[in-house]
Formats: sequence, structure tokens, C-alpha cells
Amino acid sequence: MLRSPVAAGRFYAGTAEKLAADAALYMAEGAAAAAPVPPEAARPAAVMLPHAGHVYCGRVVGATLAGARLPSVLVLLCPNHTGRGAPLAVWPGGAWRTPLGDMACDEDCVAALISRPPFAADPLAHLGEHSLEVLLPFLQSLPDGPRRIAPVCVGTARPDILKSAGESLAAVLAGRDDVAVVISSDMNHYEPEKVACIKDKAALDRVLALDPDGLLDVVARHAITMCGAAPAALALYAFHALNDAGLRPLPRAALLLHETSARVSGDASSCVGYAGVRFW
Repeated sequence: MLRSPVAAGRFYAGTAEKLAADAALYMAEGAAAAAPVPPEAARPAAVMLPHAGHVYCGRVVGATLAGARLPSVLVLLCPNHTGRGAPLAVWPGGAWRTPLGDMACDEDCVAALISRPPFAADPLAHLGEHSLEVLLPFLQSLPDGPRRIAPVCVGTARPDILKSAGESLAAVLAGRDDVAVVISSDMNHYEPEKVACIKDKAALDRVLALDPDGLLDVVARHAITMCGAAPAALALYAFHALNDAGLRPLPRAALLLHETSARVSGDASSCVGYAGVRFW
């Protein structure tokens, strides 16, 4: 099954030439702006990336990915903005297309996810969803490709379901060093920049502490509109499940760059936050 692009020409450039040039530019700008991380962070177990229009969030994506050596298979976790489809919807195989070409699904990883509840095969949740698609051109532009993907759209914020999904994801990741997780999330939406930065820090503190329960709690209590809080919590639950089973120690985490849309728009009265995190 081929998933055709829905955000090309809107969230990012619609031609291969312009898109490749933009990705290279944002990777370079991001590398220059990124916070330093230790050498071992070059092989991340997971990354969290924003998914807005490239002009707004491209530098944060670049900062997070620059110098990272991602493995050959990526489990992609995104929020569900459309409200369609199953709560844990896995794209059932085939490939995803961007102007830079196709990214094939990893059929083994997709099948392994679908075989473990609460994940389910469901293309509907993905058809109008932009939050994975906008990241693919950056992933396609990384060296040592091509990479294969297992796309998952997360449409529930219930901690019990996300913990169960994290345990199932941990079972898929166990014993494999060729798979990393990509979390797609913007931060707080459409508030003054000072408010957005306070709310973003509260959520990011829980992400960096590897605290999924705390993340879901602080987002709910403080009305933080971090759209990828549930995908992030799912990944954090998976890290804990791997650690609890003695299969993999909890990773370290670092914030590579945090910005808001005001950097580009000039409007600090109503902005969106973007953060890039690396786990290793």
C-alpha cells in the first residue's frame, strides 16, 4: 500500500530540488544552534522531533538529527490530529512517498506491532495526518540510508492503554539494535511566548526525566497543548518496560534545541513551541 503525500507544497516544498535544498539548509542551521551532547549520543535509541511547517520547525529538527547515526529501521510515533481511525493505528505496510522518493515500510516490524494489542492495522488514521509525513524528508536526507519505517498514529491519551502499548513496543524492540523510535510532537500551541515557554519547560522536564505518568499528568493539569504527549509517553513506557525486564537500561536524554514560531513570524503574542530531544 502506497501512502501519497498530503502536506507537500503546504508544510514543505513540493519539488525534490527545493525540498532537498531546504533540508540541507535546516540541518546546517540546526547543527550550528544545537546544544552539545556527549559522543555516545550520536547513536540515539530515540529522538523527539517537531512537525510544523519546515520554515518554522526545520532548524529544531536539524539540531536534533545533525550528527545522529540512526539505525536502519525507525518506529514512527505521531499524534492523531484528525480523530479518525483506531487508537493505536499501524500503517499496514508498503511505502510512504514524498517528493524525495519512497520510504519503504519494514514489513517485519509492522507485522510484529500489529500482532501485539493494543496496536492494530489501520491506514485510516494516517491518510490525512501530516505529523509523520513532514519528518520523512529529513529522515530521507540522512546519510547511511535508505531507512525503513513502521508508522504508528496514537489517538489516545489514556495512561493504561499507552502503558500497554509501551510494553508491546518494548517486546518488538527487545533484542534488536537496528531499530530506533521517532516521536513526532509540537509543544504548546497559540499562547504568548512567555506562557508557552513556561508550559513547554514543564512538559519537557518530565520527558527528560523519562517520566510518562508525570508527563501525562502535567499536560492535563496545566492545559499544555503538546500534541505529541501521548506518543512521547508511549515511548517512555517502552523504555521502562525494557529496563524492568533487564533487557536495556533506561536511556539518557538531552534537549538539543527549543524555539517558538515567533522566531520566524515575529509574533510573540500567539506562538507554538518546538523542541528536539535525543535519547541514548
